[in-house]
Amino acid sequence: MPHIGIKMLEGRTEEQKKKAAEAVKTALAQSLGMSDHYITVTIEDFDAHEWQDVFKTEITDKPDKVYVKPQYDPKSLI
Repeated sequence: MPHIGIKMLEGRTEEQKKKAAEAVKTALAQSLGMSDHYITVTIEDFDAHEWQDVFKTEITDKPDKVYVKPQYDPKSLI
């Protein structure tokens, strides 16, 4: 552990996802001072309509868990 779950709008290639997952894994390992051997990463894609629910449950409903706050209105994606 830790495990990182990335949720984003659909449209990225598998290569982009793999590159992003590796970059996040490396950055987390460096910032925590640990081996990346224990870090796992998943990526889930959503369309703009599905994102409305994800935004509510993962961001709006958990303000104390969001360390980087959104700077956009999710409705602007529809």
